[in-house]
Amino acid sequence: MERASEKLKTARLPYAAAVIVAGGSGSRFGGDKLMASLGGMPVLARTLLAFERTEAVRAIVVAARPGTEQDVAALARQYGITKLAGVAAGGDTRARSSLAGVMAVPAQAELIAIHDGARPLVTEQVILDGLWTAYRHTAALPAVPVRDTIKLAADGVVTDTPARASLFAAQTPQCFQADLIRAALLDAAKNAPEVTDDCLAVERIGGRITLSRGSEENIKITTPLDLRLAEIILSERERT
Repeated sequence: MERASEKLKTARLPYAAAVIVAGGSGSRFGGDKLMASLGGMPVLARTLLAFERTEAVRAIVVAARPGTEQDVAALARQYGITKLAGVAAGGDTRARSSLAGVMAVPAQAELIAIHDGARPLVTEQVILDGLWTAYRHTAALPAVPVRDTIKLAADGVVTDTPARASLFAAQTPQCFQADLIRAALLDAAKNAPEVTDDCLAVERIGGRITLSRGSEENIKITTPLDLRLAEIILSERERT
């Protein structure tokens, strides 16, 4: 896994834009998880602020649930998100939502980071590592090693046990050279709309994915338990 040096905090990467995918229904959470309070601030606001504060990111686009575009724009204004370049209406699948966001980024963007709106604890270092890796290798996937033993099963019966050393848990932001991710998502939206991972869209057209460093704190808010864990992580950060 590659890691960006501290110099990249001030070095000039190519123009990078972020797409925040915020179109989920929150059915497993039991409500709108993106507007749930995390440390007194909506989850989505914390996600946007992480990219607002990352100097290498020049523009932010949100792919929002249709009908919520004005609410998202108002939230961005409330929390001082000056880099917001647009709010696009997301599609009915992840691939189509990501595509809507990617097509709305400024034309001069050479790197695009696609991030889950429900990962509010992403750090600048994770973002920079992804952008640097994509700049050098075309596509980057932040990941952490899997700690549990994973079993493959069919009809309730174990069929295989993959070697744990070769398994990684995928995170976001997944970062790409702009032309590559546009082509991949256009293909996926048309031919494989069930794709739920942006890197998988690139893999489908023959692209190579390089791992960058993720973080065990870069959790996705999916259930109320995740939100409680995020509160603990945030509290620990604020004490240091």
